[in-house]
Amino acid sequence: REVSQRYGMPLEPQRLVHSLSIGERQRVEIVRCLMQDIRLLILDEPTSVLTPQEADELFVVLRRLAAEGCSVLFISHKLNEVRALCQKATVLRAGKVSGTCVPSQCSDLDLARLMVGDAEGLEAKYRKAEGRAAFLQVEGLSWRNADPFGVSLKDLSLDVRAGEIVGIAGVAGNGQDELLALLSGERTLQGRDAERIRFLGEPVAHLRPDARRRQGLAFVPAERLGHGAVPGMSLADNGLLTAFQQQGMLRHGLIQRTRVQEFAAKVIQRFAVKTPDSAAAAASLSGGNLQKFILGREILQQPRLLVAAHPTWGVDVGAAAAIHRALIELRDAGAAILVISEDLDELFQISDRLAALCDGRLSPQHRTEACAPSDVGRWMAGQFDQPSLSTAA
Repeated sequence: REVSQRYGMPLEPQRLVHSLSIGERQRVEIVRCLMQDIRLLILDEPTSVLTPQEADELFVVLRRLAAEGCSVLFISHKLNEVRALCQKATVLRAGKVSGTCVPSQCSDLDLARLMVGDAEGLEAKYRKAEGRAAFLQVEGLSWRNADPFGVSLKDLSLDVRAGEIVGIAGVAGNGQDELLALLSGERTLQGRDAERIRFLGEPVAHLRPDARRRQGLAFVPAERLGHGAVPGMSLADNGLLTAFQQQGMLRHGLIQRTRVQEFAAKVIQRFAVKTPDSAAAAASLSGGNLQKFILGREILQQPRLLVAAHPTWGVDVGAAAAIHRALIELRDAGAAILVISEDLDELFQISDRLAALCDGRLSPQHRTEACAPSDVGRWMAGQFDQPSLSTAA
């Protein structure tokens, strides 16, 4: 506890790791390294699920370690962080060194060209959309978490309209996992509480995940292996797990293997997943490529509602741009999309409306154009007063 607080990443030592969110587990890994007398520290995507404030605090620690003589190898897809932190950078592309540079003397676009070659579309600005009728409606949702270290949801209200993307920001461990479980159907509500979550006005909070999927839901969880995909199963079979209801993969209760493989191959081709073929096990893919497969699997089902957590976690700038374009295309086709992320830059880029979670409470939603990062930062700290700019929810 002492070390975690000293470095600005507070943790509760008595909690079991399996009960932590992805962001909280990331803090555990970083703090575990900082407790040792280290001479070489290798960090692989350490800020992927940290908030900007937590990342800044981590950078202060890393600069202090470097000044004390520790060598730091920082691996990241976030170009602005590389430029802010590193004295030298080596860029890898397809397993080969594509260039070296002094990051402070390069722009993000210069680094992006070294990473992906063609930088076209990497700095895209998407028009903001006005949603139509609400597809997802959450009203007065309260849920008590039996875990003494967990987060309970408190009178949470939210709507996501067809043809728009709603972004929810927040520091890890403030109720994101609990909200995702209730929206996906992994946790259900009974009785009058079933009315708290509705699709097109119909109660769904009592329904299991498969029943919600039949009504148009697609879901990308925060944790890839073990939650978004079964590690030991092939990509084809992982595609079957969620797409079997809508892709003609079953006939009279029998699996149509050709259709299963065709669907997986389509995801791999459309989202440029680097893998030998659809027979490869999910565990054999890099984190970024598995993320592209999981997101592509859900998007290609043409859902009416997509709920996605950290959609571009751990993917390179080229893949992130492709994922953003796919989300915008799905939005423009009329889908309602809810994105939960700790990457504020991403949320501002693709969201039409924004809100933030703090200690199980959700701020009001506001048009993205009317918000500043400082406004969202205040909401993330629980200050739900009106933002500094005029808003129209």
